Amino acid sequence: MTIAIIGAGFAGNFHTNSYDKVTGVDLRIKYVYDNDQERAKKLCEKWDIIEQTAQSYEEVLNDPEVDIITPPVTHLTLAYQALKTKKHVICEKPLTDYFGEIEDQEPIGLNVPKSKMYKKLLADINECRQKFEDSDRLFMYAENYVYSPNILQSAKMIEAKKSKIMYMKGEESIRSSTSPASAHWSLAGGGSLIRLDSHPIGGMLFLKQIEANARGEKIRVQSVVAETGRLAPTLNAHDKRYFPAESIDTEDFATVILTFTDGTKAISISNDNTLGGVKNYVEVYTNDSVLVNKITPADNLSTYFLDQEDLDDVYISEQLQDKTGWNKVFVAEETLRGYLAQYQDFAECVAENREPLSGLDLAYDTIKIIYAAYLSAEEGRRVDF
Repeated sequence: MTIAIIGAGFAGNFHTNSYDKVTGVDLRIKYVYDNDQERAKKLCEKWDIIEQTAQSYEEVLNDPEVDIITPPVTHLTLAYQALKTKKHVICEKPLTDYFGEIEDQEPIGLNVPKSKMYKKLLADINECRQKFEDSDRLFMYAENYVYSPNILQSAKMIEAKKSKIMYMKGEESIRSSTSPASAHWSLAGGGSLIRLDSHPIGGMLFLKQIEANARGEKIRVQSVVAETGRLAPTLNAHDKRYFPAESIDTEDFATVILTFTDGTKAISISNDNTLGGVKNYVEVYTNDSVLVNKITPADNLSTYFLDQEDLDDVYISEQLQDKTGWNKVFVAEETLRGYLAQYQDFAECVAENREPLSGLDLAYDTIKIIYAAYLSAEEGRRVDF
């Protein structure tokens, strides 16, 4: 099985690390491509599993040896091009966004009505669903929360006991985004709600579907209520010194409440103003259990350093730049955060021609909910499906 990775940034490194550990499938990464050729070259040099850099993504698309394309999150058109050349597609979250149209006033995040964004997004994702359903290619949605060993174990217990999930709460919060594109709606398609909330929402939708299947029920999301905010722009330069990201028109705080058709609830929180590393969890409260899925920070290795000498190339944790004092080190992060199981599943899906655990339905529902949440927050009302 031959893979090409498009995008050689922070996530590209994470994904390659996971591909390197996939077993039971004869797998090779023939190409890595990035708009920044130097970044692609560095990733290629770091990992023996990557054979070469590509000069363009068209080079990758036109290579008949390549089975799978991993596109960047903002390029749905690239997924379509991959589909035309008979490639399977692994797509990072989100499925797609609203990036603006010619007549839009800039910056679009502050000037374009969310009702327009929502209508356009629905048309785009319906077209995407139809294209892939009409093809014989797989669409694999890279939602790592689904593949976290915590979430997978919770799913097994919910399935075994046929538990009724009454309420779920999930969160992903960090200290600003590492991507300069996150400041612009036209590049990122939104702020913390898109980048962060998509993970706990995806994880909770997955668990709710496990419950529905186990109990022989049909459960969907019935409505969404949300609040968003731009907190960091309210700070003066001194007070904002620990939050480096600059937001032009994207939110850095969001809270979303989901109501399911069985009357149960879920709440998802995201925040770009949280010091101390990445905070990832999903709490599940059922009729007969409580399942607390603490994904990060991990608690299997604690370190204490008085200085950072000789630690420049030692990874402690995402979003933790200082290595002095006490820290919770991410050990086997690709496993605990679900990346390894995710790519193991995707590789096996292509080899065995079966559907993935995280596929087009989850990608579709997650982004539909997120843009309904934007509409809810702007108009101050509940959005019903």
